[in-house]
Formats: sequence, C-alpha cells, structure tokens
Amino acid sequence: MPSPIPTPSAATLFAETAFVRKKQRNETIAKCFLGGMAAAMVIPLILIVGYVITKGIPSLSWEFLTTNPRLGGIRGGLWSALVGTLYIVTISLCVSAPIGVLAAVYLNEYARDNWFTRIVNLAVVNLAGVPSIVHGLFGLGAFVYAAGMGKSILSASLTLSIMTLPVIIASTKEALSAVPMSFREACWNVGATRWQTIRRIVLPNSISGILTGVILQVSRTAGETAPVMLTGVATFKAVEGTGLFLYNPISDQCMALSMHLYYIATQASNAAPSLPFAIATVLLCVVLAVNATAISIRAWLRSRKKW
Repeated sequence: MPSPIPTPSAATLFAETAFVRKKQRNETIAKCFLGGMAAAMVIPLILIVGYVITKGIPSLSWEFLTTNPRLGGIRGGLWSALVGTLYIVTISLCVSAPIGVLAAVYLNEYARDNWFTRIVNLAVVNLAGVPSIVHGLFGLGAFVYAAGMGKSILSASLTLSIMTLPVIIASTKEALSAVPMSFREACWNVGATRWQTIRRIVLPNSISGILTGVILQVSRTAGETAPVMLTGVATFKAVEGTGLFLYNPISDQCMALSMHLYYIATQASNAAPSLPFAIATVLLCVVLAVNATAISIRAWLRSRKKW
C-alpha cells in the first residue's frame, strides 16, 4: 500500500524565502536612505530658522513691529518697511496672477500644437530660470526710464510681476492638464462652448494647482532684493504715521523688508547685533503667514473636488 504524500504544515507553507527576505532588506535600505535625504533637507532648515529666531529675540517686540525706522534704519521699528513689502507683493500678484492664468489657459486650451506654440512654451520655461538681477535691469530700462515711471512702487511691482509670470504660467498649465479630458468632452457633447467648459469645469477643478504656483511666488516676491533695489525701493525713507496708506504706489519709493535687511546687515555700522536677525524673523513670519493662508485655501478647495 503506497505511503500517503506528506502535507506541509502552515508554518512551512508560509515561511519567508530568501528572495522575500532580500526584497524586504532592500526596501528597508531604500526607506532609510530616502528618510535620511529628507532629514538632510529638513534638519538644516529647522536649525537655520531656529538660529535666526534665537538671535533676533532681543530686538523683537510689539513696538518694533508698529513703529517706523529712525536714524537711517538703525533705530526704531520696521513698520514702513513691512507696509512697503505688502504693497509690492500685492500689486505684483494682482498683475501677474491674472495674466499668467489667462496666458496658461490660452496655451493649454486654445493654442494649436505647432512649432510656434512649442517655442512659446520653451521660452516660458527658460524665462523661469533667468537671474533676478537681469529682471531688475530689464525693469530699470523698461519701466523706470522707457515708460517714465521713475523709481517707484509701481515700477518695482511690475518688474517682480514679469519675473513671476513664467512660474505661474507653467504651474497653471500643469494644473489645467491634470483635469481629465473626459470632463471637457462631456461638456462639449451637451452643447457647451469651449469657454463655458473652461469657466465652469476646468478652472474650478484646477484652482488648487493654480494656487500652488501663486504660493511659490509669494515667497520669491517678498524676499527679492536686486530687482526692487534697482526699480523702486530705498534703503531708508522717513515717513509719518503708522497706518496702511503710507505711500503713493504710483510715484513714491518705499522701504521693503528684504532691502532693509540687506542694508542693516551689510552697511549699517551702529545697528544692534540682533537687529538683522529680528528683521529676518519678521520677513520669515510674513512669508509663512501668507503661505499658510494660501495653503489652507488650497486644501479647502481640494476637499471639495469630486474626483
């Protein structure tokens, strides 16, 4: 009588093989490597921000935020510089955001895929990598001298809007491309025009991605020094009052946090050692506050998406 075939036990049947152990080991190594790379980016950032805040604490106070600079900027606060930064960022985004979004809509939804469109897209990508000092020289020649605007908030804002346009266009095009083509086809099949489809379907479903490009430019606009130094920002400007309407945006020069920080850190000889770090801390807080607000809006809009 033949002997029965032995049945493997559950422990033997589901035991890890050498191949499985090798895969798990490789996965652990990859996870540790990628985690180390992430830590290599985050930890230095935390250390730098912590160092700046710690060094700036002696000069930080409510009076420092709400009073204007005095004695060439080495005394007093930085209210007028903060207001000037808000003017420049707001005006530049009001110009660049609509133009950038509409240009991206045309390139993605209307323009034909031909050699001219490809050249335009290549030019947009290349313009995003142009150094900021080159944009500053362009703004100096185009707005300050050629357009006769002089060195003013408007000239500085228009220069920064030109600088931020390529990134807004590129990010908006990516956001529009992420909307499924089936959404457009469904609208066209029920008789909607191309503009109705864009306005009612494409833009609402891509607004979170569009805000990503705008968020990226808030930090860059607030922190730029070279373009605004050449086109409309003064190292020191005495102003009266502490309201929001300290400057005429059409004709006045203004102070800005980035330029004020550069001047205090490199040229002011009698400033308190903690003053540059305090200015940098306020600039970081302004950028983080604006970014946090925009990110919250983006997260809320993403939560409403149905796909």
